[in-house]
Amino acid sequence: MGMRFGFRFPLQLEFNCLTLNSLNLKARYSGRPHTSQPQMITDFLPASDFFAQADWNSKIYLLLRHAERNHITPQDKDFGAHVGLTERGRRQAVSLGRVFPAFGDAVYFSSPVGRCVETAQCIAEGRKLAGYVDGAAVSATSNGVAAKGYAATVTPLDCLGDFFVRDVPAYEQTLREGFYEGICKWLDAGEHDAFWPLHECAEQMREMMFEKASSRFNIFVTHDAWIVPCLSHFCGFKFEPKCWMNFLTGLAFEVPEKGNVKVTPITAMETGWLHF
Repeated sequence: MGMRFGFRFPLQLEFNCLTLNSLNLKARYSGRPHTSQPQMITDFLPASDFFAQADWNSKIYLLLRHAERNHITPQDKDFGAHVGLTERGRRQAVSLGRVFPAFGDAVYFSSPVGRCVETAQCIAEGRKLAGYVDGAAVSATSNGVAAKGYAATVTPLDCLGDFFVRDVPAYEQTLREGFYEGICKWLDAGEHDAFWPLHECAEQMREMMFEKASSRFNIFVTHDAWIVPCLSHFCGFKFEPKCWMNFLTGLAFEVPEKGNVKVTPITAMETGWLHF
């Protein structure tokens, strides 16, 4: 299999993200105990099935990979930072939005990379097409029909672009030498020169999501590189360079009014797996 390059900000911005977001986040959560043990789950649940069985009184936090993108080539000096969604990817993201329950407010966060922002926008568009209207749209609607041109606000978060990155040069070297192989080595060892410790940082990802939002549906769209370690940590999933996660796939955290948080791996695709 050929080299696979992942997302990368322009270098100066990338260092700023690491310094201002990742390092502060690590300091903010330093000393917190590791609280979750991996649940040995064997496969992804279709998103429609997940929403059909979700507790109406729970808050739902989704950590999702962006929709299908165009191919990233080894010659891309920006490591795919400007690679956008395919038309099929846009349709699939809209379809995911349509399977959300019609009731309940939603907020959207994403990596600053365009394909993640657009994925969140397409999910919101799907909710609108399915009949959901949030408070911002109600004032501009008639008879419960969303106003033409209404678009949900998507908040880009720098940390969703580089959440696990500890050392930028080491990360770039990992991309050049082989993305999938490098991530899998990190998953196996739990430590890597390029990344923060896997298990502690996965817990911090979850805590960040819980602190950022408290709506009925809280959608965070990012990259496979930062969802794969969470699937490994929370669900016990095993990945190999030729067996990876699909687009529009990730985790759902279901937070009830009382009791424990439930973690479910979900997918909006026919399968949550990609085989190369």
